[in-house]
Amino acid sequence: MKAVVINQYGSKDVLVEQEVDKPRAEANQVVVKLEATSINPIDWKLREGYLKQMFDWEFPIILGWDAAGVISEIGSNVSKWNVGDRVFSRPETTRFGTYAEYTAVDEHLLAKIPDSISYEEAAAVPLAGLTAWQALFTHGHLKEGETVLIHAGAGGVGMYAIQLAKYAGAHVVTTASEKNHELLYSLGADQVIDYKKERFEEILKEIDLVFDTMGGGVAENSYKVLKPNTGRLITIVGQPDHDMAKSHHVSAKGIWLQPDGDQLQKIADLMEDEKIKSIVGATFPFSRQGIYDAHALSETHHAVGKIVITF
Repeated sequence: MKAVVINQYGSKDVLVEQEVDKPRAEANQVVVKLEATSINPIDWKLREGYLKQMFDWEFPIILGWDAAGVISEIGSNVSKWNVGDRVFSRPETTRFGTYAEYTAVDEHLLAKIPDSISYEEAAAVPLAGLTAWQALFTHGHLKEGETVLIHAGAGGVGMYAIQLAKYAGAHVVTTASEKNHELLYSLGADQVIDYKKERFEEILKEIDLVFDTMGGGVAENSYKVLKPNTGRLITIVGQPDHDMAKSHHVSAKGIWLQPDGDQLQKIADLMEDEKIKSIVGATFPFSRQGIYDAHALSETHHAVGKIVITF
């Protein structure tokens, strides 16, 4: 099968198209013929070699960890799924990713794509949607009536976080440049702060939960706006500053996504009920050039919504 791989760490130039062995389904797996995948920052961070201490894999490495497509083969122990089912998934993080025509997925990580949802819309969800779900609910314990600050609301993760938080009955504050304010209000944001003109730490106080997707100074200033004693900060960029959290009498936690088919199915059900939608900001064809261009866009940190690859 055709795949886009890396045979060494480096810039976008290390992406190459090559023939690799098609995966076979192990006993508790299915093989998915991909119709779409999507780009996430982990893709190019891993490509650059930033994560090689965490994932010390041999080459070639197939990047990509969002799958949407049709089941083409099922393993001997699989009973819940059938060949021909439309599914999507955040597969386990292995060196056999989704920049390929086929990928193997553990059956418990699959969710059904609703009939009303396209492969492109589905492919945008798994990594970003599950990251938002776990940050807000699994770790952030967001409750109805609380106020949440979601940084970078126009990003891939931020857009799902706004919609999920609104669905949960929270008061939703987010940051974004002015051109994206109208879109974020339409997704459910109650207050949008223009980070280019305003300092959120001078405007906000008594926030119950901060979802940090930025790190650095944004994270440092976030401690100042949290409600003392009960405020929580959840970050997806490294480890938080526990000393700073302690000095502000709040809690802080760094998280790493855990693939979860059951949570993904809950998101799928919300999409079917039109409570949540994917915002696909750009699509590129599955090819070496398509993925090169998609990485270039993702690396600007200014893509709106998700970047999707179509097969």
